[in-house]
Amino acid sequence: MPHSNQPLLVIQDQHFLQHDTGPDHPEGSWRLTAIAQRLGAGSLAGRIATFPSRPAQRQELTAIHDENYLLRFEEAALTGRSYLDHPDNQICYDSYQAALLAAGAGPAAIDLLEAGQGCAAFAAVRPPGHHAERAMALGFCFFNNAAVAARYWQNRYQRRRLMIIDWDAHHGNGIQAAFEEDPEVFYLSIHEHPTWSFPGTGWGEERGSGAGRGTTLNLPLPPGADDAAVLRLISEKVEPALADFRPQALIIAAGFDGHRDDDMSGLAYSDQLYRQLGRAAASWAGRHCPGRLLTLLEGGYRTDILPLAVENYLTGLLAEELPAADSQTHSNQQREMP
Repeated sequence: MPHSNQPLLVIQDQHFLQHDTGPDHPEGSWRLTAIAQRLGAGSLAGRIATFPSRPAQRQELTAIHDENYLLRFEEAALTGRSYLDHPDNQICYDSYQAALLAAGAGPAAIDLLEAGQGCAAFAAVRPPGHHAERAMALGFCFFNNAAVAARYWQNRYQRRRLMIIDWDAHHGNGIQAAFEEDPEVFYLSIHEHPTWSFPGTGWGEERGSGAGRGTTLNLPLPPGADDAAVLRLISEKVEPALADFRPQALIIAAGFDGHRDDDMSGLAYSDQLYRQLGRAAASWAGRHCPGRLLTLLEGGYRTDILPLAVENYLTGLLAEELPAADSQTHSNQQREMP
């Protein structure tokens, strides 16, 4: 395995664990605990630098979400409501603060990448984000972490052309809605076909609208689709879209619920597909936007699958040489999870 001089940046924060969804909810704190244990004890431990998150700022959130929605979410958490908008979206007193940190993880990682402190970044966050709409929580998601990160990258660092590639098993309706009319953010999603899968969006005919026509690409797959189907889409659809759009930064919305043993979808991906996805992402970043690759955790709900799948993905990333960004490289500094 070639070794870059820079580490892989991992955003971890104990405060994510304080979002308590109850004992029977699939999106539990165990997800991050299991990932942290695997990465801390596995073969990648020496190549990772861990950093804490920071809360998303108000203006970062309102670039994507309505101000009244923020107030409604905060009030629901602080007044003891058990869910927001739907019983799937379980909350507790600390959920609003955890969601602020989840939404701030992307900007925190982007600052580090732009300072040249890592070859790529992975934010192990919860709650997830890609279903969250402008004024509605959906599918365990409250703030749209990937959308907040994309706008931050544009506004703070003037990386105007961004591509978000979402390979969670479910369509990221919230990301698509945020950028449907935006020609500078390309949203590409590989997901189980909406006929069979939550949230029932992400049809192949949806290509964006207005000035954003052509910068949405949905690639739905039938139940039972396996590694070969995904790799074929990458070769025939994803690679040409990247070459045409030439992104200045790349965000991966990484869900691991397409695994064949994760019952949250009917897809049939193997452990090894995630390693191949990691290698592909590293190759894309190397060609189009060296040093500007951010991955955000989305779904993945099996305690015996998720940590290995994440490790495989990150191993794939680091199996490809990731060029540094063109900004000044600062000395690497590893921080402990607070």
